[in-house]
Amino acid sequence: MASVLKVATGWRVQINVKGQRDSRVLSSKTLANEWAVKREAEMRSISSGAGSKTHTVNDALRRYAKDVSPTKKGARWEILRLDVIGRKEIDGQVFSAIRLADLQPSHIARWRDARLREVKGSSVSREMSLLSHVLEICRKEWGWLIADPMQDVRRPAEGPPRDRLISQAEIDALTVALGFQEGLPVALPSQRVAVAFLFAIETAMRSGEILGLTSLTVDLTSRVAHLPLTKNGSARNVPLSTRAVELLKVLPPVDAGMPLFALKADSRDALFRKARDRAMVQGVTFHDSRHEAITRLAKKLQILDLARMTGHKNLQELMTYYNATASDIAGRLG
Repeated sequence: MASVLKVATGWRVQINVKGQRDSRVLSSKTLANEWAVKREAEMRSISSGAGSKTHTVNDALRRYAKDVSPTKKGARWEILRLDVIGRKEIDGQVFSAIRLADLQPSHIARWRDARLREVKGSSVSREMSLLSHVLEICRKEWGWLIADPMQDVRRPAEGPPRDRLISQAEIDALTVALGFQEGLPVALPSQRVAVAFLFAIETAMRSGEILGLTSLTVDLTSRVAHLPLTKNGSARNVPLSTRAVELLKVLPPVDAGMPLFALKADSRDALFRKARDRAMVQGVTFHDSRHEAITRLAKKLQILDLARMTGHKNLQELMTYYNATASDIAGRLG
């Protein structure tokens, strides 16, 4: 039986179902009573071992996007991915509409198969990892699930890692298509994209790391770029070659503390794709610059120095980006 009491901040409702207690303060007595009825039914269904009968997959995805995703780096992209997960239809039913109490491994398996018809196995595997964490939070922290329906679902094969290198002719064609010419002023956003692309090939830095550089994080005298927060969650200092410093110096001046490249990630993506199509360079992404850069740097640096520069804590992961061909290696053998 619910207990509803007036308090200074509204109406406090308290419920007790088989020794499990919950409470909340609502703005009106009506809202407090409505919440009590819904929450009591939910707690009874959970205590019976069936999971929440009132919450859907959509409720789980939305709460995760509101409470958990904002605590992560890359929250914007994760929230978009959660929306994609929920919108998928399986057997004529929107995945997000399924009640958590009804969610079975077969639902997730059909969702997986439907997504595999649209994107690669590696993308589906990443989405499944995110969905798995959502369901884990539902079970461990929110009390919406008793068992994990993801546990018995097979992950798709991810396939071989990407190994696309970029030839010098392709680099030249892309920078020309972006409107960049050595020795001429850089003003247009597309020209700044070209400089970012060349800088990436020189440093092996990721796009987001490059676009986040400011005058406060780059020391041109000591030739070091400081990255306070990287993809693996730690900071790192990136040594800059003479060429990398030259590229930064051609950028238009910005106010202290502002991004040196003055570009947003979505703008960089769009401008690079348009230039790639104009240059008729097939199959190259901006991130391929990291593969190209690491393969070039491996000819100059010892493996541990290279790992420190690129931020790889696992040398096996570093090998994913090192894409020298057998003929290249044979040429160095003499």
